[in-house]
Amino acid sequence: MNTRTLAKRTERMPSFFEDFFNKPLLDLFDGGFPSRTMNVPAVNITDRKDDYLVSMAAPGLKKEDFKIDVEGNMLTISSEKEEEKEEKEEKYTRQEYSYSSFERSFTLPDEVNKDKIDAHYQDGVLKLVLPKKEEAKKMAISKQIAVK
Repeated sequence: MNTRTLAKRTERMPSFFEDFFNKPLLDLFDGGFPSRTMNVPAVNITDRKDDYLVSMAAPGLKKEDFKIDVEGNMLTISSEKEEEKEEKEEKYTRQEYSYSSFERSFTLPDEVNKDKIDAHYQDGVLKLVLPKKEEAKKMAISKQIAVK
């Protein structure tokens, strides 16, 4: 095999090592397992008159995938999901497994009525309504202070 033949073969089939050093590491996994496990869902918390609204962007999950716990003044939202994908063709079988999980914890204010927390999952967004206790609603009346 002469050098010209070797050069042509290299042009047609780039080596793994060439890709490894020239591309970002996560590109080599084609968006597979490593990139999915590092994602933590974004959360918005809105302080409303009668409650707090916690909205978490978590597309691709089902409501059964979530676990929501309240222990003391700590609210914990977590999820674990394992997927298995099998692709069969004439000469080979390829199986791919992916596992993703996250956990987010929040300290609840004392005015939250922990017994009446409600959760709904729709269109990729988990929403928790954290109702305020009646005493806290009354104290929430705003007052403007004049500067002297």
